[in-house]
Amino acid sequence: MARLSIKKSTIVRTKMRTFRSGFRAAEIVAPALGGRVATRLWFSIPPPPRVTGLPPGGERFVVSMGSSAVRGMSYGQGPVAYLVHGWGGLGAQLGSFIEPLRSKEFRVVVFDAPAHGESDPGPSGPGRSHGLEFSRALEAVAVRFGPAHSVIAHSMGAVPALLAQIQGRLTTGQLVFLAPMRDLASHFDRFAGQLGIGQRVRAQMTVQTERLVDYPVAGVDVRVLSGLLPPLPLLVVHDRGDRETRHEDSVQLVDNWKGPARLVSTDGLGHRRILSDPGVVDEVVGFVLRAPTRPSATSSPAVSAPAG
Repeated sequence: MARLSIKKSTIVRTKMRTFRSGFRAAEIVAPALGGRVATRLWFSIPPPPRVTGLPPGGERFVVSMGSSAVRGMSYGQGPVAYLVHGWGGLGAQLGSFIEPLRSKEFRVVVFDAPAHGESDPGPSGPGRSHGLEFSRALEAVAVRFGPAHSVIAHSMGAVPALLAQIQGRLTTGQLVFLAPMRDLASHFDRFAGQLGIGQRVRAQMTVQTERLVDYPVAGVDVRVLSGLLPPLPLLVVHDRGDRETRHEDSVQLVDNWKGPARLVSTDGLGHRRILSDPGVVDEVVGFVLRAPTRPSATSSPAVSAPAG
């Protein structure tokens, strides 16, 4: 096993060196080509995480998103809570929330985004997707199950949770963001830094992305998107040591949210364990149960909670 790990690590380092060399050359002689390659890499879905399956007792469903099938499970009856996974994730990652919500007489709806898990590829093709496709999948699921009492979204899933409402195909009473991604542009910058992508190729990434998704990169930002919606109650849970999305961004998000908002900060859970921690599950379920039916225009200060 140790030898296998060393071999994999060597392969990754070799690939990174190759990409860096290629992007350095493209920056000088072919930034448009470099931008196309970088964009294709960006839209490529990473291997799925290892997760346990969804709990028993649900009903499988299939809905159409254009010519593609989006697959998921529905549990229980009552007001609807949608669970939205993040980039490269699976609906099953949010399985810890299903039984606690179903036991409180909610219908819990979970699905795999296009080209993720059991769902078909979307317009981007096999092994590729983006946040706008996530949003369209959520919209298609909402047509089947109706307005949301709550939407619980992890990481990049926060973006489609907002986009679906802006498009007018989903209404919800409240939002829960778990380790949310703030915006696309800053993740582009981090991606560019990892691969040694220069400014000319980086600019072409933006051009290519906007052409593919038909949406401005600057607009894929929870701060911008939330400003296009009426005030909603919001709970954000974020680990201070998260290495994929920044805790500081969630502090600012809650501070500037138009509606009532609260931040629960954890330690030691990282980006994914936050989804199964019993303390986090209790916090989220409690928020879903007690959130006001009429959002106010005030925002409560961010608070801190232990890891649970």
